[in-house]
Amino acid sequence: MADNGELRHIAKRKRKNRLFHQLFFMSTCFGIVALALLLIQVLVQGAGWLDWDFLTSYASRIPSRAGILAALVGTFWLMVITAPLTFIIGVATAIYLEEYGKDTRLSRLIQTNISNLAGVPSIVYGLLGLTVFVQLLSMGRSLLAGALTMTLLVLPIIIVSSQEAIKTVPQSLRNASFALGANRWQTIVRVVLPSALPGIMTGSILSLSRAIGETAPLIVVGAVAYVAFLPSSPLDTFTVMPIQIFNWASQPQAEFQNVAAAGIIVLLIMLLSMNAFAIFLRNKYQKKQ
Repeated sequence: MADNGELRHIAKRKRKNRLFHQLFFMSTCFGIVALALLLIQVLVQGAGWLDWDFLTSYASRIPSRAGILAALVGTFWLMVITAPLTFIIGVATAIYLEEYGKDTRLSRLIQTNISNLAGVPSIVYGLLGLTVFVQLLSMGRSLLAGALTMTLLVLPIIIVSSQEAIKTVPQSLRNASFALGANRWQTIVRVVLPSALPGIMTGSILSLSRAIGETAPLIVVGAVAYVAFLPSSPLDTFTVMPIQIFNWASQPQAEFQNVAAAGIIVLLIMLLSMNAFAIFLRNKYQKKQ
């Protein structure tokens, strides 16, 4: 039988377990309640202002005439350019580092820098985009310059997540593919990537979710708050929903707070739609495995 010391030690461990369990539960509840209150406030303020005219009108100094069309189309353009660039470059980099790159001092240095870049403030990427894309490459304050800047911003996220997904593929699957006569590239395309795709899609969801809500880099690159036309090419001036919402929220008129709330609702719907599509693709490939 356990002596009194062991019984007291077990009781102490149980008390600690209950304490941390309650602490974590309260932290979770606090985050959920805060998010719920925020969403309720946004819905109450913005639902009455969300109509077809709001979606098909340009920005205006009169709250009742203000719309989000230019910002909505600009955000769509930005994601259309950013998403494929981020996915292709990020996954290709992860494949090289995990499947082709050797464990050298240079590769370890590159890996460390990629991990550190994920924590760099977004304003730094804005300054980099301003220097390289806007000034050095003479792209001007265009949609393409903004998309390339956002690509740099989210690349570390998708590279690291893709690497982790590739690492989870068992080595036995690779060896079986080699045993059947496949070369390295065929093994990567037909065995490694299909198995790692769900994890890669998760990283893509996280990276694009960050990209669609960023404001600081685009302000530095040159996105403006008022645009009275729709961009017709990647070299046109543009605005995006976060910048438009911030501009409305900073206006002194109280009605613009409701307009900003309606813009937040549209932004959330667009973000959730993108995430739902990515989750659908991820679950589809998970079922095939």
